[in-house]
Amino acid sequence: MALPDGVVDALQEIVGFDGIRLAPGDLAAYGRDATPLFEAQPDIVVFPRTTEQVSAVLRLATEHRVPVVPRGAGSNLCAATVPLSGGIVLALTRMTRILEISGDELLARVQPGVTTARLADAVAAQGLLYVADPGSRTTSTVGGNVATCAGGLRGLKYGVTRNYVLGLEAVLPTGEVIRTGGRLWKDVAGYDLTRLLTGSEGTLAVITEVTVALLPKPAETGTGVAYFESLSDACRAVASIISAGIVPAMLEFLDQKCISAVEEYARLGLRRDAGALLLFGDDGPIEVVAGNLVRLRKICTEEGALEVTLADDVARSDALLAARRCSLPALSRLASLTILEDVTVPRPRLAEMVDHIDEIATRFNLRIATFGHAGDGNLHPTCVLDPEDEEAVERAHKAFAEIFATAIRLDGTITGEHGVGAAKLPFLADRLGTDQVRLLGRIKAAFDPAGILNPGKVGS
Repeated sequence: MALPDGVVDALQEIVGFDGIRLAPGDLAAYGRDATPLFEAQPDIVVFPRTTEQVSAVLRLATEHRVPVVPRGAGSNLCAATVPLSGGIVLALTRMTRILEISGDELLARVQPGVTTARLADAVAAQGLLYVADPGSRTTSTVGGNVATCAGGLRGLKYGVTRNYVLGLEAVLPTGEVIRTGGRLWKDVAGYDLTRLLTGSEGTLAVITEVTVALLPKPAETGTGVAYFESLSDACRAVASIISAGIVPAMLEFLDQKCISAVEEYARLGLRRDAGALLLFGDDGPIEVVAGNLVRLRKICTEEGALEVTLADDVARSDALLAARRCSLPALSRLASLTILEDVTVPRPRLAEMVDHIDEIATRFNLRIATFGHAGDGNLHPTCVLDPEDEEAVERAHKAFAEIFATAIRLDGTITGEHGVGAAKLPFLADRLGTDQVRLLGRIKAAFDPAGILNPGKVGS
């Protein structure tokens, strides 16, 4: 859309000359995020530094009915920050202050542009732990994590981002500034707007400050790896681990395609003859971690593991974690287009879901590898292909549509942690039903009657 007369000048008045971008290269860069095959150019990129500037931008946008897409690092994988209707991309990456770290209250207050890794390192220096641990932690922002309710490797034991958001400062499209929640673990006064805004993907309000809960840093961490002939064997071990009363801090899997790609990429000494790899880890008191790792090794061995190895030092532990974290870059080397999706099914149906993914990949003649969070049933089927092969791209779209439908049929969901954005919106009614989708629209209208915030996404 073309911006109404006077809007650019008004935006420059609000954020200053250095707070806007209009050059074609800048607009193109902010017209896409980490999601492949989605792109739409904004009319302007605006970089506020304060809540007051965000409020003024939103008031102006509502007055002139200009779309606004809030954005952090753009590392999301559901096209949540692609400006489908043009307008303003509101980049919050200059709001980077860590406002407070309180060991007494086990909390931190940060602006939305603080990266996940920076916050984690800052609190770790004070003997504390920020739990949220998405794969993009070095680049993703805390505000973006909250907006998409990011998951991560610690989800089984500790939960996801929403479990650690105590309070928010947020700006409504009308420019009103609200504070939800606060500094308390217990607070049931009124509707839980903190939870509602967490995961709302920038469609209801713009988050300008986050209060997160922290935990004491564990005294010890440890990891291990178990190789199995098949993913079914690995999943049987996962079931035995949970039924034994062990809830590890980490329980991840790679299928055979991922193992081969990671080993080719990182040369970590993984067994390429295995059908599946189970990466496990725990943290806590030294004696508890040591005991749990021994029990985990014993259970995996009893369930037919080809080999089980415990990391004997920090360097080896980091190498094993790298095997999981580098799955995506390793697969991305196999072709110039990588489509990474996520679905979640009940834990006992994990192996069944992977079998369906493999069958779908074969039927559509695609290369799809799968890795993910074995402990909570969250899978990441990843397709690599040539983007110039339009027929293959179309087959990939059809294959993922079947994968989403299969997850729903297995009592699962179309996304466990990436979010809906534009990429999953066509499948949302299949997951929620039309009545619930209409309810989301009414909630959206209550927050954003002019419909300016992230149009074309949830609630639109």
